[in-house]
Order: sequence, then C-alpha cells, then structure tokens
Amino acid sequence: MPRLIYFTNARLPSVMAHGLQIVQNCEAFAQSGVDVRLWCARRAIPQDERGLNPDIWAYYGVQPNFRLRRLPTLDLTRFGGTDESVLARVLFYVQYGTFALAALFAALWTSADLYYSRDPLTLLLLSLVKPRRALVYEAHQLHPPGWSGWLQRHTLPRCALTVAVTPPLRDALEGLQASNTLKSQIVSAHDGIRQARFEALPSQADARARVGWSPDVFIVGYMGRLTTLGITKGVDILIDALALLPEARIAIALVGGPDAMVAAYREQWRARGLPDALFLAAGQVPPDQVPLYLSAFDICAMPFTEHFGLYASPMKLFEYMASGRALVASDLPAWRDVVQHEQTALLVPAADVPALAAAIAQLHMNMELRTRLADNARQHVLAHYTWRARAERILQLHKSG
Repeated sequence: MPRLIYFTNARLPSVMAHGLQIVQNCEAFAQSGVDVRLWCARRAIPQDERGLNPDIWAYYGVQPNFRLRRLPTLDLTRFGGTDESVLARVLFYVQYGTFALAALFAALWTSADLYYSRDPLTLLLLSLVKPRRALVYEAHQLHPPGWSGWLQRHTLPRCALTVAVTPPLRDALEGLQASNTLKSQIVSAHDGIRQARFEALPSQADARARVGWSPDVFIVGYMGRLTTLGITKGVDILIDALALLPEARIAIALVGGPDAMVAAYREQWRARGLPDALFLAAGQVPPDQVPLYLSAFDICAMPFTEHFGLYASPMKLFEYMASGRALVASDLPAWRDVVQHEQTALLVPAADVPALAAAIAQLHMNMELRTRLADNARQHVLAHYTWRARAERILQLHKSG
C-alpha cells in the first residue's frame, strides 16, 4: 500500500475552514487505498478554541482511517498582538520555520511515496532530502512579491505535481514558472464535499425546530468565517441588499464568526432600519452541525468581493450546493467552471447591491426556481466535487506523471 505523509503547519482542531479541508482530504486519500499519516504542528491553543474536542476525528466527523502525529514547534504567536504587527509577523515566521525544520528532521527517518503539503517552506526543505517525484504542493494562493513569493517561486520546480484550487490560480502559477527549465506539472482541483455529511439531510421544518428558528420566516443564510486575513466576505453587501427589500421581511442568518464581526453586522442591520427579530446569529458551530443549519436556510448566499475572485475555492460553495438549497453568489472567475447562472445558481456582479437584491427577490417569489436550482446544484456537486473523487484524481495524476 502506498504511503502519503501530509504535512501541515495548521493548528488542529481549529474553527478555521482549512483544518476541515485538510482532515477531509486525508480521510479521502485513505479511502482511496493509501496509508495516510497527517503530521501537523503542535501549536498553542487560543482562548476561543480551548473548548474544542481535541480528538480531530470526532471533531471533524471523519473516519479514523489515518494516523496523526504532532511535531514540535516554537509557538510564541500568542504574544504577538494583532496579526498586522511586526512582532506578530516575526513570531509567525519563527513558528513556521521551526515546524518546517521539525518536519525535515522527522522525514529523514521515514519513507513515503508522496509528501504532500500546502506549505511551501516545508516542501522546499523536504526537497533537500526527498526525491522530486514524491513531492506534491497544494496551492491556495499566488503569494505576493517578497519572502513568501520567493518561497513559492522556488518551491514549484522542486515538486513534480502542483494542485491549484482554481483554474485562474493554475494559470497564474504556470506564468510564475514560465522561465524555469524544470517545471512542475500544475493542475486545478477545486475543493469539494464529504458526501456522507449530506446524505441524510433533515427537512427544513425539522432543522428549524432543532436550531430554534421560526418556521414562518424566509431566511437568507451565510455559513462560515466572516473575514479572512482582515478582508470581509461581503456580508455588509448582503445586508444592504436586504435593506432594499423591507416589505418582504426576509431574515438574515449568520452561522459563523468571529463574534465581533457578528456584532458589527447586527449594528449595520439596525442602522438600515431592519427589525432585530430578523437578524439570526448562531455563532461558530461544530462541523457536524453545518448540514443542519444549511437545511434551515431558504437561500444560501455567497456575496464575495473581487478580492476572492481568482484564487478562492470556498468549501461553503460546494456545501451550499450539496445542501438542497438555492444559491445566490457573486459572479467571479474562481468558480465560473463550477456554477452556471440560472442553471445551478443565480450569479450577480460582485458588490452590486441592487443586483443582489433583485436576485434574492426573484428567489423569494419563485419556489419553482429555487427548487430547480437547488436540485441541479446538488446533482452536480455529488457527481463531480467529492473529496473522494478529488483524491483519486490527484493520486492518478501523481502515478501517471
């Protein structure tokens, strides 16, 4: 049985989406006939995550079909203050560097057929002691000029295979290595879903009863983190759109955090003259409750801004599609190959408040349209975007390369 070691500097478990993505991928690789070892950083636990179940298989709701090893790291990031401070950046690179060194030394005494990571520095160091054909880089962004950009540029040719999470990112990485004599094979593979999570969804009435929401209100819902690296995900735009539809009395439901952002959006909601009773906030919920809350929505919203237009492959997109609920989303290049306007979603220009309001109003008034879009999206995602299918494709590409 081939062996795959997945290296990640991520803190596990975590409320961040990348933790779920990593763990579900490890499960999928193992389901595809691979002996999987997940080597993660032993990180300090922030105050708001100390209540999480430390059993990652239970917390993320996956099969215990892969092994976990925590590598030592010097993590002083809790003393760095805000993420934007110079001290915070220095302490992060100290932590990141010590993890990469720990991964290098641990790998010296272990053999595998694939060494897989999202971390360029880790792969760059591994390339000193492991064969190029065994290194696989999963890229989630095009790093800006500077230290991180240098790392990415020099990591690419040292990996036989690079998996980019969107076609635009694949094209950008191809451009980055255009002048290299030695090139990585770069393919695109979007994020996906764990099919078993969406096979026995509750009815909307049952879901509403379980989460404590009224069965009589029409709900537009947003699931997940409200900000990434200080960049908001467009919920302010969604609120402004709903403010254009006051007579419809449509509720917004936010399932995610951080709490400070939820509080700010509640104040924006009030400032637009919308009633408190129609602002629903569940906070951060465990991964196994995500399908339940999605089932309680009428519409799933993804009002992302242009910032996320090229390199984001949000798991929420695929989970929305699997939920059996209609989707309204910004029309951005990163997922134009996944969803089609008026076939699997209603797509609107990013940050266009009137267009978003019009799309929501159209879905609110047309149950037949909601049902058709939801059914088409669910069939499409189950057929093409499961983690298992993604893992098998990556393994086949590595084998054939």
